[in-house]
This record gives sequence, C-alpha cells and structure tokens, in this order.
Amino acid sequence: MNPYEKKRRWKFFLLIFAFVIGTASVFYSDFFVKKMEREEQVQFQLFAKVTEQTLVMYDDDRYTDLIDLVRTNTKLPIIITNEEGAIVTYQGLDSTKTNYDIEKKDNVTYDPAFFVRELKKMNEQHPPTPIIGLDGKRLYIYYRDSPTLTQLRYFPYIQLAVIGLFLLTAYVAFSSARKAEQDQVWVGMAKETAHQLGTPISSLMAWIELMKSRFDAEDDPLIAEMENDLKRLEVITDRFSKIGSKPIVEDHVVYTVIYNFVAYFKLRTSDKIIFQITGDDQVRALINVPLFDWVIENLLKNAANAIENEGSITINIIENLAKEEVFIDVTDTGKGIARSKFDAVFQPGYTTRKRGWGLGLSLTKRIIENYHNGQIFVKDSELDKGTTFRIILKSSITYEPTSNS
Repeated sequence: MNPYEKKRRWKFFLLIFAFVIGTASVFYSDFFVKKMEREEQVQFQLFAKVTEQTLVMYDDDRYTDLIDLVRTNTKLPIIITNEEGAIVTYQGLDSTKTNYDIEKKDNVTYDPAFFVRELKKMNEQHPPTPIIGLDGKRLYIYYRDSPTLTQLRYFPYIQLAVIGLFLLTAYVAFSSARKAEQDQVWVGMAKETAHQLGTPISSLMAWIELMKSRFDAEDDPLIAEMENDLKRLEVITDRFSKIGSKPIVEDHVVYTVIYNFVAYFKLRTSDKIIFQITGDDQVRALINVPLFDWVIENLLKNAANAIENEGSITINIIENLAKEEVFIDVTDTGKGIARSKFDAVFQPGYTTRKRGWGLGLSLTKRIIENYHNGQIFVKDSELDKGTTFRIILKSSITYEPTSNS
C-alpha cells in the first residue's frame, strides 16, 4: 500500500470515529430532551387538573395552599381560552408583551398579535386540553415547551457545529504548517542536489572536450548524444536550483518548446512508441522552458510506462480564442486510469509502480498551477484504452505572471 492510500485510510477511520462520537452525542442529548419533555407533560397535566378543581371548588379554602403551590411551580407558557377562542387567562409569557393593568384599563405594553402568535405555536406543538370551568362551560388550556427544553433540542447540533468548526480550523492550521515545513525541506534538498550535481557535470564537460581533441571526434554522433545528455543534466540542475525562487516566464511558441523536448525524449524511448505533435503550431504563451519541459517529461514518462508493448503518444495543441487560453492534450494508448483515481494521481506519494516515488504528477501540478497560473487534470481515461491529460495555459495576450512559489 502506497503512502497516499495509507493516509487516505487513516482519514477515513478518523472521519468514521468523529461521526460515531457526534451521533452518540446527539442520541445522548435526545434522551434527556425526551425525559424533560415527559416531565413537562406531567407538570402540565397536573396544572390542568388543579385548574379544573380550582374552578369547581373555588370557595373551598382547604385546597388553596396546594393550588397556589402547584400553579406557582408551573413555569410553562400557558394560555386558557373559552369556547369562542377568547383568552381567559395566561401565565409564563413574555411580560414585555402582556402587561395590562385591569384596574386602570391601561394597555401599557399589551400586544394582541403576540397572543395570536403564541396560540399558533402552542397549537402546533401540543393539542389543547379541555376542562370544565364555571357554570359548566368548557375551557381549553394551551401550552408550549419551556424555553429551556427548546434550547436543549438545538444544543447538540450547535455543539457539533462548534466542534466541527474548531476541528476544521485546527486541521487547516496544522496542514498549512506541515505543508510550509515540507516545502522548506523540499527546497533545501533541491538546492543541495543542484549544488552537488554541479561538480560532476563540470568534470564530464571537460572529459568530453578532452575526448574530442584526443580522438579528433568533433563530428562523432555518439559524442554529440553524450553532449545532449550532459546538457540535459544541466537543465535538470537548473530546475532544482530554481525551486523556491520566483520563476521567470517568457513568451514562447508552445509547439516549438514541445517539439524540442520530444525530439530529445523519443530517442531515449522504445522504438515501438510513436510520437505525434498536432494542432496549432503558432500559439504563444508565457512559459518557463526548463520547468515546462519538466511537466512534459513527467507526462511523457507516465504515458510511456503505461504502454506495455507498442502504442502512440499524441500531443495536441488547441487555442481557445473565446477564453484566450491554450489547451495542450497529452494522449496515450496505455492501460488507462480508473475514474476514481483521477484526482488521486496528483497526490504526493501516489504511484502504481513498485519503484516509483509518486512525485512526478504532484510536481507537474505544482509547476502548472503555481508557476504558470494554469490548470492540469485528467480529461478522459478508459481502462486498457488510454488516457488524456489536459494542460490549460493563459495565452500571452492576457497572462500576467505571478510570484507564487
């Protein structure tokens, strides 16, 4: 199992664990909510019974203290109406909306619309309880859940949202810090690699010049190819030395840049693989050639490795005039990529080869997006038929280089 798969599996387990904790918290809170709801129902039923008995035996002083005790301890919002729906009395409502002085007949802060809204809420939550009032007339008692119970119902979800926001913030912070640390390590290793390669490359250049003079081999094709490989090493060294620094992009003909690299690359690949460059050969874009060559090299290497015996690799250059963009499609006739892996192939550490490091496409994505302000993605792929990667660059007319590194 490659590192990316292990990392994704751990993320999956942690997500499941967080889901279990969240679900348990919601169910545990729901248990207390239902318990409190039952207690309020019992409290209301006792209130309704006592109210009915009060009206029946309103002149019996033996029950006065008990009645006052029950009604005082009932904190639920309650409204009592007659058969016509007119409000007879109420308790536990917002005093700023219900202040009415009967003796002075002063409305003060009385809000009739408030009672209409409250009755509607109560009727939606619980059906009214009928009781027998004075003179045998029927009254109806409405009530709704207490503010504490209402808040408790939403509390677990608010709690989960706060915890989730905290975890998301912590994850982003730690990921950013880890990424910055990894970038520093990568930049340091890259620059040290470039420094270490400098000495042997200089020595090889001297040895080649010595061979030319000693054996009179100025036009020897083998030495010419050795020089090409040595120049390639210089380009690679230059690439590593530029990592972490602001790249310089210049106006180039896209076809020419790709053609020059393919001419070098195909001589070092199997003769059974056919290379083709098609499309518009005059499209221009701002490109850092050493870094862009690295992109094409990684894509061509992956394509060549995906072709088991013989096949073809086609690079098609398209200009999108409407969006002033340049499309570069790299298509192979290899073994293809599963659709579920379209995004995973760009993750560091993802590889299908036993000896692969899984960094090629990750670096490719970084070079295109950070250094060329473009995009790269798997446009299409079918198992055992081939894959097409698409690079999108801004044309030279509208593109403005950035300083991202």
